[in-house]
Amino acid sequence: MASRFCLSVAQINPTVGDLAGNAQKVLAYWAEARDAGADLVVFPEMALTGYQLQDLVTRPAFLASVVQALEDLAEATKDGPACGIGLPLPAEGGGINNAYVILQGGVQIARINKHHLPNDSVFDEKRYFKSGNPSGPVRIGPVRIGIPICEDAWHEDITETLAEAGSEVLLVTNGSPYHRGKMGLRQTHMVARVIETGLPLIYLNLVGGQDDQIFDGASFALNQGGALVAQMPAFEEGMTHLTLREGAEGWQIDQTDLTRLPDDIEADYHAMVLGLRDYMAKAGFSRAVLGLSGGVDSALVAAIAADAIGPENVHCVMLPSRYTSQASLDDARDVAQMLGVMLDSLPIEAPKKAVEATLAPLFAGRDPDLTEENIQSRLRGVLLMALSNKFGEMLLTTGNKSEVAVGYATIYGDMAGGYNPIKDLYKTRVFATCHWRNANHRAWMKGPDGPVMPVSVIEKPPSAELRDDQKDEDSLPPYEVLDAILEGLIDQEASVADLVAQGFDAATVKRVEHLIYISEYKRFQSAPGARLTSRAFWLDRRYPIVNRWRDPSAG
Repeated sequence: MASRFCLSVAQINPTVGDLAGNAQKVLAYWAEARDAGADLVVFPEMALTGYQLQDLVTRPAFLASVVQALEDLAEATKDGPACGIGLPLPAEGGGINNAYVILQGGVQIARINKHHLPNDSVFDEKRYFKSGNPSGPVRIGPVRIGIPICEDAWHEDITETLAEAGSEVLLVTNGSPYHRGKMGLRQTHMVARVIETGLPLIYLNLVGGQDDQIFDGASFALNQGGALVAQMPAFEEGMTHLTLREGAEGWQIDQTDLTRLPDDIEADYHAMVLGLRDYMAKAGFSRAVLGLSGGVDSALVAAIAADAIGPENVHCVMLPSRYTSQASLDDARDVAQMLGVMLDSLPIEAPKKAVEATLAPLFAGRDPDLTEENIQSRLRGVLLMALSNKFGEMLLTTGNKSEVAVGYATIYGDMAGGYNPIKDLYKTRVFATCHWRNANHRAWMKGPDGPVMPVSVIEKPPSAELRDDQKDEDSLPPYEVLDAILEGLIDQEASVADLVAQGFDAATVKRVEHLIYISEYKRFQSAPGARLTSRAFWLDRRYPIVNRWRDPSAG
């Protein structure tokens, strides 16, 4: 009779540093898998501690707590299926390994140490971990399982070594954060590993938000030849039970129902919702407050917040001045009504006059300029932070990536707040995302079905409304032009000459480049936000705050 092996795969959402809470979550899934007849239950890379740990992992007291939590987990799972889980562990001879262990019968029967340590993009693993030597397969029951840890599976040397050492199945355990296009990229690389080794492969990934990063799950399994036989949901916790059978051509994974993966615009939106939901919950906040201007950016943030934590937990505030149009007042009211969120109004004209009167003796003889415009924005920041402090609501900022890139935002004003869901979303994508949300609703959204903002909010010319008849295009190129230039300079690291060759005006490109560089100090002080691209501001793109170099390529 052919051998059969039951493998339960759990993509979970841990919280960094919550060893007891993470272990409890692991045990709940392990017990469910035990009752389903699993031979082995596996969890992702760093599932016991959460990821990324940054300098927390270097604290001896933390590492000692991790070792104890692992011992407790081994004891708790001794009567049942084997359990595989990722965590940091002390390395032989000093240092720390990014490790994966198999527990069975109350003891650790195998340990694999990550060999290839990523040290680019958002990863600094060479700062924290010691590279481990390649390991052979682990035998559990009738099957020999090779376990590459995340980056190890992006290099053919580890999987080839595992195949040559007698592995019959590959289990790739991951803490792989989302960026646009990442799901397809992973599958492409894993298909290559399957073709090279001739082995079936299970790809298991973390879920959940941690600071700016969102782990998207989307775990999957491939049979020989690269056939997709299991696909778990993106951005959602869960477990699937895989049945492996040994036949004439080796081990095969039984076909399961495949979950539909989202397209880019839905994936970005789900990432923003999950990122905000987890950031607030893991930081201890249940309610959010934001300024609702009647513009498209704040409307989208309000929708994301309603979908993340429920409309009843979202507090929107209109802060009108003499420059606020009636259309903006009407649009803000309509957005609040359509979303079902609370809306208050705090006019800022009186405090603005009071601040101007206080400054008048020192400003005497000087014409009004950007200073007075920014006073309005900073007053709004003061009032919103007061509400945040008084009611324990996290203040959300609403600046899109286009504005963040060129500094079209007021530091200590509209940049004030604890989290920015749309920080990595260019303005043109903001428009597209609003249209998408108006036309779509998903089960994971806590906000209402149907449109969540009037079309007028999306289609009217963007304006900060800090002076009479102000439009964003008075200060910036049209967003279609600006975003294309920004994607070139930031996301693609193109030169000025490259963009000029594509047909963009040289002076415009140089001006945008200059604005990017001189705004670095603002971004350094900005709130974290959901990472949606591989060149998000913070860990993906690290530039000096003071920098006088400018690209000379276009003269």
